[in-house]
Parts: sequence; structure tokens; C-alpha cells
Amino acid sequence: MGKSLGIGEGTLRYRAPGRVNLIGEHTDYNDGFVMPIAIDRFTTVAMAPRADRTLTVRSDAYPDPVTIDLDRPGHGLTGTWSDYVRGVAAVLERDGFRLGGADMTIASDVPIGAGLSSSAALEVAAGYALLDQAGHAIDRTALARACQRAEHEFAGMRCGVMDQFIACHGRAGQALLLDTRSLEMTWLPLPRDVAVIVCNSMTTHALALAADGYNARRADCEAGVRELAARRPGVRALRDVTRNELDADRDALPDRVFRRCRHVVTENARVLDAAAALRAGDLDAVGRLMAASHQSMRDDFAITTPELDLLVDIAARTEGTIGARMTGGGFGGCTVNLVRAAHAVSFAAEVRAAYEAATGRVPAIDAFAAAGGAERLDG
Repeated sequence: MGKSLGIGEGTLRYRAPGRVNLIGEHTDYNDGFVMPIAIDRFTTVAMAPRADRTLTVRSDAYPDPVTIDLDRPGHGLTGTWSDYVRGVAAVLERDGFRLGGADMTIASDVPIGAGLSSSAALEVAAGYALLDQAGHAIDRTALARACQRAEHEFAGMRCGVMDQFIACHGRAGQALLLDTRSLEMTWLPLPRDVAVIVCNSMTTHALALAADGYNARRADCEAGVRELAARRPGVRALRDVTRNELDADRDALPDRVFRRCRHVVTENARVLDAAAALRAGDLDAVGRLMAASHQSMRDDFAITTPELDLLVDIAARTEGTIGARMTGGGFGGCTVNLVRAAHAVSFAAEVRAAYEAATGRVPAIDAFAAAGGAERLDG
């Protein structure tokens, strides 16, 4: 094994943000529309080069370091946090990027298991660091795609590209309307008098492992597309189906599959309507669309929990709330709330007290600013 140059000697630091999705849940793997922001919580990688092809990876969150041989990174899942780093390195190497060995130390203030995309933040921060330290030019969209494939192959999570894309491309003060088929980006300035407040239910999720979880929802959507495509030429994804067309073919689909498809089809429309409402300054319309999105996730996609439903109900009756909905993959995690900035402090206090009284859990409640994407912090 080659000589380590040691953390601290020639060390550079990199970071990538978590994200919160304002509206557009489970639409990205259906070629649809999403509206995330990058948040001002980051995964940071401190990285010093080695004279060999070994990665030694340490994390503040886990006790044991991990060693990855870039010449033999292995395949598939091991079920540990290091699969994300190993997967990104393996996919980048496969894509033709020769990487160098390094000692890496990872720290993060993105909550794990809360639906704020801690995994994508880790993938993108590690990938950006590995590419930059090896002297490769960084194509942010290509990096997002590589990190998405790493999550598919090495973490068993068949996610869309939204999380990795916003971690790469985020902009301070702005939300992103992303067409996940064409990858066309439209930036939407957030009103300065509106706070983005995330309420963590303190119930975590394991999406890839849930028997009736994220991957099962994706499979239902794909089953719907197969049936609809057989009846309607040109249908490649639920993106290509209107509500009227879906309703016309309802009898061809099992009820569960129909309801999964109905969520995606109507959610795509809500994202586009929300973008138009933001541009017009119609925050009341944005709030109504967020409420309808949560109802659809609860009743058609079945990914909310009693705790998430409760947080949304409490927010809806709290002064200053514009809109509230579950955010992230579901089965636990967080709600996102748009709140009049003047009411942000009282909103947090009232929601915290009501939720704790009802559940015995103390929710973590934070206001997030829209942040920039992956970057090198030194030099």
C-alpha cells in the first residue's frame, strides 16, 4: 500500500447541500416536473491526496474508517454508509475518469433519514472532490447523473435525478423548476418575506428496504406506463399522460396502480401551476397546491404517516402559514412549510408545542435558506 500524505497535508475541502422539495414528489423518475431548493445544510469532505489508489474514508457520524481500492471497488450493496462513496468512485472510474487515492474525512449537518437528501449531498460532495483533486473538469449535470447511477447500483435506491441535480446546480435565493426529461432548468426567485420552514417528525425512513416503499411505488408507476403505452402510442412515461386520458383508461388498471398514476399525473400539473403562481406572486394559490399535493400523497400514493399528516394539519391552522406538505420520499421524515416571515418564530413555537403534546416527540424545526450547489471551499 502506498504512503498516505495525511489529512492536513495538502488538504482541500468541498461541500454539497441537502435539499427540500417544495412540490413535485415522486415525479422525477416519471420524467416529470419538480421544484426543489438546495438548503444551507451541507455535507463537507476534507480530502488529502495519497500516493496510491486507495481511498481511506472516515465520517464524523460513524466510528470505523473504510478503505476502498479504486482498482477493485467491488459491486453492489454492502449495506453501509460507505456504499455511497464507493459507488460514486466506481461509476466515475467506469465513465473514464481516472481518480487518485486520498484520505477523506466527511462531516455533515444534513439530517440523516429525514427526507432532506443526505445521501445525494454525500454522493455529490465526494464525487466533486474526487474529480477536482484528480484534475478533471466538472460537468455538473454529468456528475448528477453519475451520482444517481451510484445510488441505483450501490445503495439499491432507484431514485430519480432531482436530489443529485439540485445538489450540483443549486442557487442561493432561488427554487428550481426542473423538467426531469429534458433537464431544462427554470429558476424562480423566492419571495423575501416568506420563510421555508422544515418540520422533522423525528420518524426516520429506509426507503430502499421498505417492503412497500419507494421502489414499490416506482414499480407501480412502471406497471401503469406499460398498460397505458399499449393503448396510447407515444406514452413513454406518466409525463405523457393527461388526467382525462388516465381516467378514460381506469378500468384497464388495478385500483392501486391507477391511484399511484393519478398522483403523478396530477402532481405534474400542480408543479407547473405552482411555478406560474410563484411568478405571479399568488402565494395563496401556491398554498392550495401544496395542500392538494399532500392530500394526493396521503390518499393516492400512500406515503405519508400519521405524524406527517398531523404536522400538516397543525401547520394549516397556525397563523402565518401559506402552505404545508410532506416533502421527500415519504414513510417518515419532514414537512415543508411556506410561512410569512413575520410569523416564523411563533409558527415554530406553536407547531412544536402542539406536535409534542399529541405525540410525545419533540420535532426539529428549522428555517432554511436556498443555497448554492456543490463547491470547493479552498482556493
